[in-house]
This record gives sequence, structure tokens and C-alpha cells, in this order.
Amino acid sequence: MHVAMHNWMRAEPIEVTIARLGKSGYDAIEISGEPEKYDTKHVRKLMTDHGITCWGSVTLMLGERNLLASQPAARAMSVKYVKDTITMVKDLGGQEVTIVPCTVGKLVPEASPDEEWKWAVASLKECYEHGMKEGVRLAIEPLNRFETYFLNRHDQAVLLAEQVGPTCGVCLDCFHMNIEEQDMFAAIKATGSRLNDFHVADNNRMACGMGALDWKRIIDTLKSVGYDGALTVEFVAPLDRTPANPYTNMLAAETADMTPEERKFMIDHGTGDLSNEFYTWLVDETIKTLRKNM
Repeated sequence: MHVAMHNWMRAEPIEVTIARLGKSGYDAIEISGEPEKYDTKHVRKLMTDHGITCWGSVTLMLGERNLLASQPAARAMSVKYVKDTITMVKDLGGQEVTIVPCTVGKLVPEASPDEEWKWAVASLKECYEHGMKEGVRLAIEPLNRFETYFLNRHDQAVLLAEQVGPTCGVCLDCFHMNIEEQDMFAAIKATGSRLNDFHVADNNRMACGMGALDWKRIIDTLKSVGYDGALTVEFVAPLDRTPANPYTNMLAAETADMTPEERKFMIDHGTGDLSNEFYTWLVDETIKTLRKNM
């Protein structure tokens, strides 16, 4: 196993993110699914300069992106977006793309369960075929019920992956599992060889080690099923604007430069403008916890 980290949780230049990850001892990045934003040759050089690699990417299902949308044009646009993300990962030397099939934050279905399942399978099969051609694995990620109505548990994601293709996999996330799974350790074991990615944050979505999760047991369980991929860090620190805030350096002095859509995404995830000092501290605390238990 190795340690990677997302970059969608903080609006900053990729140069800053990659330099921080290298300095903090991370092995890889699971880069935001923004294929139109990144010059892959430039990003590869940055990674080489700072001693990290690309593990993969995660789709950012914003706006109208939805692999099970009721409108064929919306599904086609979403499939193209995922395919472009897969190609970006190939160009970065990565191995996997984690896919959230439905728009994040969408809680109302557009059609019947049978129709939506059929559309999800068909869309993902097209993405899967492109991934096979590019040498990039897929990992379908369930989220908690407050972020999607479609997939919330490992068994749902495993069934969908089985219907998509023999090597289509699943991504599990400790934060979501802590809400939705009866037993997260049993969920890891049941997912087994389909586990293609694993996202980590503590139960409160703070840095690993700053909550109630048993990181040694989690990592030992991953080892027991033969998982040898990334532990991809995805903490999302909540903003505390009250006098009870224990972190005097949490809030940024200036507002980060984000598009309205990006800012809404951050707000919907309960975070926002954290100071560089505080964010870097969380990055460091997380990898200390993970390395200690690996």
C-alpha cells in the first residue's frame, strides 16, 4: 500500500499542491477529474520534480454531469467527461479512475429504479471499455445518503461493478462507510478483489487520527483482502466560526479564488476557506497516522 491524496478539497494551483505532497512525504496524488484544466506534460514534470506519482483521478460530478440522467444528451455528455478523465489519467501515468455515477448532492431521482440502473450500467460499460483500451481501471464509489440517493453501500456498488465488467471495481470511503455500512470491516472483506481504490478520512471527516476510527484495524483488514493500492486522503475539515473553535489558525485571511460552481461544491461539503497553515497541518497529521499503522 501507499499514500495518495486528493486535491479537490482546496482551491489552489496544482504546483502548490504537488509541492506540499512531496514535502509531506506522500507517494502519489489522486488528481481532480478536471481534464480541461491540466496540462498533463506540465503536471508529470511537477510530480517527477517532487518525487510523487499519479495514482489516478476522481470524477467531480457537478452541474449536469450524471451517468444516469433521464435525458440521453446529458448521459452522453457525462460519459464523454468520464472518458476524458480516463485519458488524462493515462497521460499522467495513473492506474485508476474513481467514478461517482450520479450528480453529487442530487437527492431526487429522475426516473424509475429499473430505468436508472439500466442507464447507469450502459454508461459505465462505455466508460469501462475506454478504460480497458487506455489501461486504466474503474472504481465505482458509493456516497452517503446526504450526497446521493443512488449508491450508498458496498453491496450496491459491487453489484453495479459486476454488471459493468469483469475488472470493473469499487472504491470504498471510510467516512461514507461509517454512516451507511452496518460493519465497515465486513464491507471491506465482502468487496474483496473488486476493491480498486480506498479513500480515507476520520469519522468526522477530519484528518486521520483526529476522530474515532481504528486505523490499525482498517489497514489490517485491507491487507487481509490483498488490497495493495492507495490510501487516498480525503479529509474535509468543517469551518468553525464560533468561539468554541480550538484552532486559532483555521480560517484563511483571504477568500480563495474559486468559480461559483466550485465554491458551491465546497460549501455543500461543509468546508471552505481554510488557512494554508491549518490545511498543511492536517496533511501532515494524516500521513503520520497512516504510516504508523501501515
